Parts: sequence; structure tokens; C-alpha cells
Amino acid sequence: MAMQIDCYLSFHGNCEEALNFYAQCLGGKVTTLMRFEGSPMDGKELSPEWKKKVMHGTVEAEGAQIMGSDVPPGMGSVSGYNGITVSLWVKGGVDQARKAFDALAAGGQVKMPFAPPFWGGHFGMLTDKFGVPWMVSCE
Repeated sequence: MAMQIDCYLSFHGNCEEALNFYAQCLGGKVTTLMRFEGSPMDGKELSPEWKKKVMHGTVEAEGAQIMGSDVPPGMGSVSGYNGITVSLWVKGGVDQARKAFDALAAGGQVKMPFAPPFWGGHFGMLTDKFGVPWMVSCE
């Protein structure tokens, strides 16, 4: 069985900002940005400002992807990322991993500094400025 697991993040109206931030931090690009406007959701009691929000977006970087969307009022809630962490494994070595860690940590909070852990390699934990928790690792 071939399989791929990706993360899909939900935001309070700042998904486009977050996807652009992740593209910059990870050296990737936003490849998909679909808005509520013009979608089947367009006529569903969305305020004019929500029509411009992201219904679905994707960042691609080095063959990996992060997807996300804004959750309109009344369509569910985003109350944080309790119980989930995005894990980033950087194959390009310590310098590239540290660069990604530092970029993702900008405006956020470092939970565990990026350093050699007892099991080897390098590892660090942070919560980014959007409230998304990350673990960054490399050999």
C-alpha cells in the first residue's frame, strides 16, 4: 500500500498570511489559493470580507505540502492545535534545518531550542506566530 499523509491547518481568517509565511520559511511557494468567492459557499451567508478568505490553499516545498483554509463563522471552530504538532524533517543538514526553525519561530515561541538531543541529530520545538506547534528535526 502506497500512502502519503499531509497536514491540513484551519485558521481564523489569516490563512493566506500563514501560507505565505510557511512558503517563505520553507523555501517553497503557494501553489493553490481558492477563495470562498465564486465557490458554492459564496451564497451561504458569508459576509463580504469572508468571500475573500481562503477556502483552500496549498504550499509546496521540496516535494512536501501544507494545506489550509479559513473557517467561516458558524462553520465550525478553531480553538488551537491541542493534540497535534507539525513535524518537519529537513534532509539538507543542520544549517538548513536551523534556518527553517529560526524562520518558523519568528514572532512565535520556542518551546525547546534547536540543539542536539540525546538520540542524535538536531531537534527543536516551537509554536509559530499563528499558534501552530512544530517539531523540526534533522540528522
